[in-house]
Amino acid sequence: MWAVGHDARVSIIVKFFVAPDDTSARLVLQARPGRAFESLSLGNFDPEEAVVEWECLLAGGSFEELVEAGEPRVVAGQDNDGCFVFAISPGLSTALADATHSRLSDVASSWAQLRAEDGEAIDAEIADAIVGDLAALVSSARHQKQGVYCWVA
Repeated sequence: MWAVGHDARVSIIVKFFVAPDDTSARLVLQARPGRAFESLSLGNFDPEEAVVEWECLLAGGSFEELVEAGEPRVVAGQDNDGCFVFAISPGLSTALADATHSRLSDVASSWAQLRAEDGEAIDAEIADAIVGDLAALVSSARHQKQGVYCWVA
């Protein structure tokens, strides 16, 4: 699991996973993404904010416009236990899958800089690995004609 510098009092588990549809992704809320789904485990960063920032950096547009458009789209949860599942937007999926390794590295570097400006330390190498690994997962999902979701606890 990649760990990102964050407030020590906050422990966030982030698992991006491949699923055929929203219904299948919702089932993960109680069971966690297990071996049934191809997945990527990360931790200690805000994935909702990150996916919007990545989409802005890769595909353009503004953070506010994406949030107003309902991104990221929550498919399950956000009740009292704090666990929820959201879908990676088609725009971000396409941008990640189509980006070159060099472009992904540039985006990761820019993302690490954005987080540093907000006081969240993310090592550039870790940021590069996170963005690159997610792009690989999205590419795999596209080949399977499935979507990528994120489970957060």
